[in-house]
Amino acid sequence: MNEAALKTAGAGAILCDGSIAAQVGADWFDPDYWRARSGAQAPRGGRGAAWLVQTPAGEAVLRHYRRGGALARLLGDRYLWNGAERTRPFAEFRLLQWLQTQGLPAPQPLAARYLRQGPFYRADLLMRRIPGAETLAQRLARGTLDAAGLAAVGATIARFHAAGVWHADLNAHNVLLNAAGVHLIDFDRGRRRAAGAWAAQNLARLRRSLLKLGAAPSGEAEFEQRLWQPLQQAYAAATTQLAAPGAGGRKTT
Repeated sequence: MNEAALKTAGAGAILCDGSIAAQVGADWFDPDYWRARSGAQAPRGGRGAAWLVQTPAGEAVLRHYRRGGALARLLGDRYLWNGAERTRPFAEFRLLQWLQTQGLPAPQPLAARYLRQGPFYRADLLMRRIPGAETLAQRLARGTLDAAGLAAVGATIARFHAAGVWHADLNAHNVLLNAAGVHLIDFDRGRRRAAGAWAAQNLARLRRSLLKLGAAPSGEAEFEQRLWQPLQQAYAAATTQLAAPGAGGRKTT
């Protein structure tokens, strides 16, 4: 993994993969810049605005940070300044880099930027795209979500939890599946934590998300037996295996 490089950028700064530092500038965070060169695709779902862009480093996802909930009406896409390393994009970039060193399936970060405006800042993150992937929500909508897929999801989540990684918004839109396996995305506000009740809460959040999207048309009992139990069983088995002597242990702050 290349060391991160820090560059000043007008009223803010850019943190990027050292291998592309010479190329990355403020224009890399402008969808219109990419649209004029290779065609940035329209925003796709989620709380933030995101575009698929073709960069010299390969196909990537450019995400602009936006607030959700009531604060969005007041602050829009602005966040309170508390120092560079505590900005949303820099914190997520650092966590994604660490996940790469641990071999955990998450997006590879390319560059992150903040722009200061008085006591606030705006932010963007550029990540390598996970090819050929679809979300759990998409599989559910297509009717192809099955026990095997959810078992793979359970085993993958167990790997993140064993490493002490808390996902702040583990829902059906932030779990991707492709031919290579399962990946977790959107680690905004995520962090590394000591063991605790948060792991079970992560799983409960994912369960609520699936139910909200209609994963239990025949009732929760059928959903529990057909889909959720395979996920739980795979999660428990992977957790036991990862905790066994010689399995590598877990790393936390």
